[in-house]
Amino acid sequence: MGAWITLLPVVFPILAGICLLPVKFQGRKQRERWVLVITILNAIFALYAMYGNEAQSITLFYFGSRLAVELHIDGLSRVFGTMVSILWIPTVIYAFEYMTHEGHEDRFFAFFTMTFGVVLGIAYAANFLTMYLFYEFLTLVTLPLVMHAMDNKARHAGKMYIFYMMFGASLAFIGFVFIFCYGWTMDFVPGGVLDASKIVGKETTLQLVYLVAFFGFGVKAAVFPLYRWLPKASVAPTPVTALLHAVAVVKSGVFAIIRLTYYSFGANFISGTWAQDVILVITAITIVFGSMVALRTPHIKRRFAYSTVSNLSYILFGVALMTPAGLVAALLHMIYHAVLKITLFFTAGTILYKTHREYLYEVEGFGKYMPVTFLALAIAGIGLVGIPPFAGFHSKWALATAAVTTGNAVSYIGVFALIISALLTALYVFYILVRAYFPRNRKYPDGYYDHVEDPNWYMKGPLLVLAAISIVLGLIPGTLLSFLETAIASLV
Repeated sequence: MGAWITLLPVVFPILAGICLLPVKFQGRKQRERWVLVITILNAIFALYAMYGNEAQSITLFYFGSRLAVELHIDGLSRVFGTMVSILWIPTVIYAFEYMTHEGHEDRFFAFFTMTFGVVLGIAYAANFLTMYLFYEFLTLVTLPLVMHAMDNKARHAGKMYIFYMMFGASLAFIGFVFIFCYGWTMDFVPGGVLDASKIVGKETTLQLVYLVAFFGFGVKAAVFPLYRWLPKASVAPTPVTALLHAVAVVKSGVFAIIRLTYYSFGANFISGTWAQDVILVITAITIVFGSMVALRTPHIKRRFAYSTVSNLSYILFGVALMTPAGLVAALLHMIYHAVLKITLFFTAGTILYKTHREYLYEVEGFGKYMPVTFLALAIAGIGLVGIPPFAGFHSKWALATAAVTTGNAVSYIGVFALIISALLTALYVFYILVRAYFPRNRKYPDGYYDHVEDPNWYMKGPLLVLAAISIVLGLIPGTLLSFLETAIASLV
């Protein structure tokens, strides 16, 4: 049973989602019950697979002696898989109410359910081939979600999404080929799999290949200059935007880069080379660039989207430090950012759902009328800024200290980028809060604040739960750090 329980959380939601596609439900409540039961059951299956039994591998297919589709749960799988499993439940509950004004709910929840299994497939992948296959499948299964509205904006966003994802997958495939040729296995092994006898004299070429694959997987992680798909995808329904920008797609890109760096090429092979310096500089540029554009963007969801561009490179900067401390800091920020950003996107979606307002200048004075929504926005926003003792402070501090202790002069550029970005983040977050809580004395037309109120508990409940989780996570950084250090202990 041990091996099959590893497979169950991946296959169950994919099959369930496929089965949901042709079903014509008698009403919303019936569909919601089925979707919620499937989601909760799968979260339980996933958590049991990760913590309830010894990690076991299961091989599904063989493609020759060295290539196989295989699942295995290790420490890194637990970090990503736990985050996904826990956050999927409030996202689905939030979507039950939000999607009532979007239409085509049967199709939406079918693909949304399938995506759960695909993301866990990436988390549980035992080797490069398995991860790559699920990585490609993730693009295909989320495309209908991005294009849900099927209007001109959604179609344009879908075309850009698929173009960027296919381009990135092509670059990542180059890394796959070279690992196959110069590695002694395709499995993910702590420290890397490059065969020392084969790579002599080819170090520069392999470093270039690593950089190409980094940018390939970096498309989903919105690395500069390959970020443009992410703000465009904001036209999708808010649950999808939260899914793409906080939990599933972008974090899958980050996860794949961690696997590529620490489990395929090996951090020791990249550390101290020109390839590492390039990544450190690129991530620093992305950190500042994303924050600057966020500050200049008046559209609330797109502002948070550019914030995601910046914060993803916080994580990648920690990965690029090529040290255990840097990786732990990166994983800590990955967890914090997922909780904080999904909350922020939910608040933006709530404002849109209740008031049909999308821009900063339209929410002036809303704090009084939507107290729960803007309380959640304030808590998550302060955490994102990194004000102690809120969650973001601990991960940013860990990133900065890990960078300084490396002794790599290039990493200091990233430290300055973190400081500048923190200041810019404070500006683009507090600007919203000031507008909402301290409106200017202006005469608004009659009825301006009609229907400006908090939503029902389907949407309000997840907001409060996620805001509370972010506070708790900020109060237990030591516990999280111990969990993360244990997860990557094999790399030390």
